[in-house]
Amino acid sequence: MALPVPPPARVFAELVPAPAGRGGSPAPPGREVHVSGSAELSAGPDRARVSLRLGSRKEAAGAARSSVARRLEYIAQSARQRGVPEENMTVTEDFSRIENTYQMEAEVCIIFSDFGKMQNVCNLLIEKLGTSITISPPHFYHTSEVVDTLRRQVCVAAVGNTRRKAQEVCRLFGQSLGKPLLIREEETKEWRGHIDSHLLNPPDSLTLQERIQNATAYASCRVFAVFEIKGKENRRSKLL
Repeated sequence: MALPVPPPARVFAELVPAPAGRGGSPAPPGREVHVSGSAELSAGPDRARVSLRLGSRKEAAGAARSSVARRLEYIAQSARQRGVPEENMTVTEDFSRIENTYQMEAEVCIIFSDFGKMQNVCNLLIEKLGTSITISPPHFYHTSEVVDTLRRQVCVAAVGNTRRKAQEVCRLFGQSLGKPLLIREEETKEWRGHIDSHLLNPPDSLTLQERIQNATAYASCRVFAVFEIKGKENRRSKLL
């Protein structure tokens, strides 16, 4: 029975001669350093969506409508006074008749970019409107701009880490690092944060900080780079 072949060892860095020139002619004297490097960054959610539900059931249609309308106006006014733009509030209404009564239901979705303001608004509405409204736990998410920025930053950070690693290798051998000859992105990964309590407790029991942590985006990037080796390291620059 054949034994399994062990995976190849990961190379930290490799010093190699410069490749031959075109047509097989010798290349100018020089050497290269081949290095791999990686980085991992995270970004917390920058938006939160909160859903508020309210309703009224009356014998008169007008009474049911006005009861809901008064609370809708109070919700909108409270949010506006705390800096929430009008376009970040969406209202959906549903009016129906049930036997001899009229039922008016409404849902308000508010998007917050400031989580402190979100807590203030929700606390105020619970205090003033009590059980006449139902506020869902906030749903945290990222705008596309934040995700795009995270992707760019983690790639740049991986390249920077790779360059620093190449510098350390060159200094170890008393050499000076030259210009990059090749930079290749080898692997990128993205995932959302998770916490142990999320597996044990129902979603509605998570704290605000646990929800934010659960929604945090992570990204990692690994790059491979080839740098030119210029030659002996300048002692003067080394001292500086």
